[in-house]
Amino acid sequence: MSETVKMFVRDARTVKAIGQKVCVQGWVRTRRDSKGGFSFIEINDGSCFGNLQAIADGSLPNYETEIKKLTAGASVRMIGEIKASPAKGQHTELGVTELTVLGFCDGEKYPLQPKAHSFPFLRTIAHLRPRTNTFGAVMRMRSAISQQIHTFFKSENFYYLNTPLITASDCEGAGAMFQVTTMDMENPASVPNDAVLADGTADPRAGKVDWSKDFFGRQAFLTVSGQLSAETHACALGRVYTFGPTFRAENSNTPRHLSEFWMIEPEAAFFELEDNMGLAERMLKSIFRECLENHREDLEFFNLRINKTVIETLESLVDSEFLRVSYTEAIRILEKSGKKFEYPHHWGDDLQSEHERYLTEEHFKQPVILYDYPKEIKAFYMKLNDDEKTVRAMDVLVPRIGEIIGGSQREDRLDVLLNRMNALGLDPEAYWWYLDLRRYGSVPHSGFGLGLERIVQFVTGMENIRDVIAFPRYPGNADF
Repeated sequence: MSETVKMFVRDARTVKAIGQKVCVQGWVRTRRDSKGGFSFIEINDGSCFGNLQAIADGSLPNYETEIKKLTAGASVRMIGEIKASPAKGQHTELGVTELTVLGFCDGEKYPLQPKAHSFPFLRTIAHLRPRTNTFGAVMRMRSAISQQIHTFFKSENFYYLNTPLITASDCEGAGAMFQVTTMDMENPASVPNDAVLADGTADPRAGKVDWSKDFFGRQAFLTVSGQLSAETHACALGRVYTFGPTFRAENSNTPRHLSEFWMIEPEAAFFELEDNMGLAERMLKSIFRECLENHREDLEFFNLRINKTVIETLESLVDSEFLRVSYTEAIRILEKSGKKFEYPHHWGDDLQSEHERYLTEEHFKQPVILYDYPKEIKAFYMKLNDDEKTVRAMDVLVPRIGEIIGGSQREDRLDVLLNRMNALGLDPEAYWWYLDLRRYGSVPHSGFGLGLERIVQFVTGMENIRDVIAFPRYPGNADF
């Protein structure tokens, strides 16, 4: 027999491994003892969805003392020969010649007993839940999607950019930001109540925290978006994208919200809105195609156990045209639909998930990119149209979840941007560097944002966004 080869369970389960002497390591999923004096042990090392079945004979020296005491969760190293399996549903099995127990597991106390567990319960043991079939598959799919995103943007000539996590700018203008400070907030450095200015008048800061004494000399926050920073480099390198954590201090305790999540945000110079739409469509299709072609086993699990439409939906989107429809036309369609919605849908209202899903699932029956939204419901940096009522915004809508991408062409005219900021009460001084991009060689540019968790949720069919991130952060929870 050939020299022993270290092998992942994923590879040991394939036909080409038959006849090889291998060493595999993993965690025990099940152990069944046969009356014939041997045990069937299934192990998994996280490299794939399926388990490798191993057969440990009673003649092994530690069979009675260790092997028959193995329970789910124990870790082992096995050496033996990969053989063709006579069992239905598996190509191979391992004939064990040596088994080493690396770590026993107390089967009675182990939280992951061999039974179905609810997702809310598994969130309370987030450190162990990736050992389950569902969460192991979710994390592999999340990794695959992340890697494909990098591959896609490289193919589109984008440069990967790391933008600050600590910022003084509120990109969204919503104010829901986490404060970063080194001050003792029980005894913050404050301006005295009787403080006066040089001219003898009362200091308007009197009684308030003196942020000039904080670490950064001003108020600072965790970022809600890397977009504004990314624009600076797009206006020098041409095409960049960020991929990192962002934070929202919204007190939203729903299956659609997280306080910490990962965002993909491309920004491209010399990009009109139409270019932006095309980029978004190509990116989504590349992700869906990668999942279908190279991660089928995990997808089939989601299709069987989580949502039976997962594979059908992905295949449909890969082959579909993403329709371009104006916001105004979408409102007309909703008003004429005759369907009763929970939320209003008049021109000027922001669309809700129920409206977006109706458009993709019932009316058009395909993905849709809506564009040209009313300026009042979109951010200050989006380019104003000639009608001065709408901006060059876009939202990509898909079945099941509605909006999956939001973006726009950015306002590249200094005077228009200043007017917009003033109308919204934003201090231009706080964005002086952002305005400089419009002063020095301004160009048309566009970008969008895509939450990694949102797309993992869509691909897997998982209903709660807290179940597609390793350690979810939401109001009242920052464990682990």
